[in-house]
Amino acid sequence: MLRASRRPAGIVLLLACAVSAVVAQPKPDALKAYREGRYEEARTICLAELEATPGNIESYVVLAWSLLSLGRYAEAERYATIAYATVRKDPRIVEALGEASYYLGKNAEALKYFQAYVNLLPDGSRIGSVYYLMGEVYLRLERLGHADIALRTALQYEPGNAAWWTRLGYVRERAADWTWSLQAYETALRLDPAQPDARLGRDRVTDRMRR
Repeated sequence: MLRASRRPAGIVLLLACAVSAVVAQPKPDALKAYREGRYEEARTICLAELEATPGNIESYVVLAWSLLSLGRYAEAERYATIAYATVRKDPRIVEALGEASYYLGKNAEALKYFQAYVNLLPDGSRIGSVYYLMGEVYLRLERLGHADIALRTALQYEPGNAAWWTRLGYVRERAADWTWSLQAYETALRLDPAQPDARLGRDRVTDRMRR
């Protein structure tokens, strides 16, 4: 009888342990996965979160970032558009829409969203990259003066970015602004002597100035 009376208590204890183990399992963290470069995992987590809570703006933000990092620009645009239209016009969503538009070749839309981001969050964490991408859009459109201004503004936020200095040199080279183009290329090479585009650009401009 004594053994029989102990069985229910043992079963209850085992069940309690099982429930505790389930409860103790950490909730999947989409932002942590994104920051660690596990973009597909972050995407999956965000989709599950949105299934449970359709209006979760944080899930939409991390989902858009993850899709952009995966190069799935049309999907990023689609989900960011849903968030923008149905949840709120969060600056991070606005920036994601600009970035997706840029990579999809939608220049007018990219500029619209990038300019909106600048107005909404002038000190945002993506502000340097936004100005850089604006410069690239203006370069596509052959608006070289605007491209120069946008790239110079980007470099105010990241003055040590050799790749951006190289692009500024190229914009100035396209505008036949030889002296300032050379200066930009040389700055890029001081920061990173291995920049092949900066080295080639410097050689082209130097040769042009000797004529």
